[in-house]
Parts: sequence; C-alpha cells; structure tokens
Amino acid sequence: MKFCVTNIDGNARTGIIETVRGAISTPAFMPVGTQGTVKALCPEELKSIGAEIILSNTYHLYLRPGHDIIRALGGLHAFMNWDRPILTDSGGFQVFSLSALSKIQEEGVEFRSHIDGSLHFLGPEKAMEVQLMLGSDIAMAFDECTPYPAEYRYAVESLELTTRWARRCKEYLEKLREPSNLPALFGIVQGSMYTDLRGRSIDELTGIGFDGYAVGGLSVGEPKEEMYEIIRFIAPRMPPGSPRYLMGVGDLLDVLVAVENGFDMFDCVMPTRNARNGTLFTSRGRISIKRTEFKGDPGPLDSGCSCYTCRNYSLAYLRHLFLAKEILSMRLNTLHNLYFYLNFFREMRAAICDRTFGAFKKHWEGVFRRDT
Repeated sequence: MKFCVTNIDGNARTGIIETVRGAISTPAFMPVGTQGTVKALCPEELKSIGAEIILSNTYHLYLRPGHDIIRALGGLHAFMNWDRPILTDSGGFQVFSLSALSKIQEEGVEFRSHIDGSLHFLGPEKAMEVQLMLGSDIAMAFDECTPYPAEYRYAVESLELTTRWARRCKEYLEKLREPSNLPALFGIVQGSMYTDLRGRSIDELTGIGFDGYAVGGLSVGEPKEEMYEIIRFIAPRMPPGSPRYLMGVGDLLDVLVAVENGFDMFDCVMPTRNARNGTLFTSRGRISIKRTEFKGDPGPLDSGCSCYTCRNYSLAYLRHLFLAKEILSMRLNTLHNLYFYLNFFREMRAAICDRTFGAFKKHWEGVFRRDT
C-alpha cells in the first residue's frame, strides 16, 4: 500500500491510497459489508455509485461461514464477487460488544458466539490469521475497544494491552516473510476520553510502525464535544504521511469536523441502517419517508440527486413501498443513501482541491442542523 497527500486546505486534505486492487481517493467513505455483503445491494451496484473500498468484519466472517471456507473458495473478494479493495476490522469491537461472557486475558479474548453460544478464542495472532485467510487489502490490529465511560486506571490498562497486542499483530505478519502477499496493517489508537492517554497511544504505535493509523473508541456514547476534543487533539499528532482512519464515525456533521482536522477514512452503518428504517439523506437534510405529506407526491426524493432512485421513482412510491414493507424499499432507499454519502465525499474532495472546504462545511452544517 502507498499513500500520498495531493491537496491541502487548512488541515483538510485529499490523497490517494494505492493498493494492488485499485486506488482509493481520500477523504473516503467505506460502505459497511459486515458479513461479506453491503445490505440490500450487489457489488455491481456499489461500483455504479462509486464505491472504491468496502469494509467487512473478521468476527462475523470467522463465526459464519468460517474463514477456512472463504479461503477455500478463493478468498473474500472471489466469495462475494468484489474485485476492489477490502478493509477488514479485527473483530475486537464485536468481541466486546456482541459476545456473551467474554473473558479478557493477556493472550486474547475467550468469548461465546452471539449466534449459537459456542466457545471461541480470538487474539492478535488469530485475528491476523483470519484476515490473511480472508485476503484483506487493509487489516486492522486487534485491540480492546475501551467502553464509555471508563475510569482512568482501566483506560491505562486497556491502552497498555492494546499496545502489546498491536506489536504482536505486526510481529505475526513480519514472521511470514511474504511481503507481496501481506495486507497493509493499521494500528488503532485507544485511550478513552483522556488526551494524555491518546497521546501516549499514538506515540507507542508510531514507535512500532504501521502502514496507517486508526482512532477507535469514539462514537460509543460520549457527548459530541468530548468526541471533537479527541479528534482535534489526536489528528495533528498522527503521522502526516500515513492514512488517518476514524473508525465507526459516519454522522456527516462529525465527518466535517474530522476532515477539517485532517482525517482521511471513515466507515459507518448510518446510510444503510437509516435506509432500511425509512430515513433518507437529501440536499435539504434528513427526511422520514413515512410522512403523510408524501402520500401523493409525484416528485423525486431529491431533485438535485442523480441516483437511480431519484431518477426513476416518486416520493409517493417510495413511501408506499416502505409502508407495505416491500423488499424493493430497502434496495431503493439504500441505493439513494449510499449514493448520497459517496457523492458528499466526492464534493468534499473537490472543495478541498478548490480550497473552499470552509464554505462547504458551513453550508452542510446549516443543512443538517435544520433537518426536515
């Protein structure tokens, strides 16, 4: 993997991540395909709306259908018919948030599957092994996602464990001595809401050395201003020549703050989950397709949008599909929301290139603070 910054506007920046499976323009949004699929869409549709990379999850694919099965079938790219880059999360967040009776120890985490209650173990080496067998282009180091709120002492112990695990992840890949077949590896900055611990975490991770650096443990229930404080604190301390990835943050108001401070990569289930729940993103803000006023509306969802949904279907039809619980509702809504997100990022990159990011940010802050 190679990364270069191409334009700067203040601290906001555009760049290119080059991988063997294609280039990724940054700031980039990665649609979430947790279980080897972005819900409701096929890979060809993702390509048609401009997705350059997607995210899948180690934990879920390890449990079902199993990384050994996916490897035997040619790897995740062949398995799901996606020939562009894939980033895989390490599974750490899911182990702690979804698993019953998880037990943290130095070697890793013993946990019970949320699917059938079976007992499993996932640690740094296993997380790397699974991601290698999936064929990831960008792999994430195994970490402990510190919960919010967390006492200082717990946050220290969690941070220290995450650093030790990160070192073991890198050592595992280095021992394989097959650099042409290895994914890029990103370390994950932890430290809860304590700036001194966040600073310590990035110092320790850069000391180990990774291809990119991610920030985890945000958007986990903390107040927005606490999140923004961490974003503003950590971004300038991250290596400028490596991609900066803000994990799990996808609220577009939060994205604007993060890009303003120099972050490059984002993922979130917001556009797809909201689509399935009938909340759609438009140039006039978020709207609920359930509203009675749309019952007989012949117009498009967003007259300024050129996605397939807006070009072909009326508000009245979209409302009808949703209320009738038709499968097509999920597909058309998801197509629109992901198109909106990817186009938002395209326009944001263009604004940075034109050095008008400040005006872009101000405009969209106004839009999303007056959601209709």
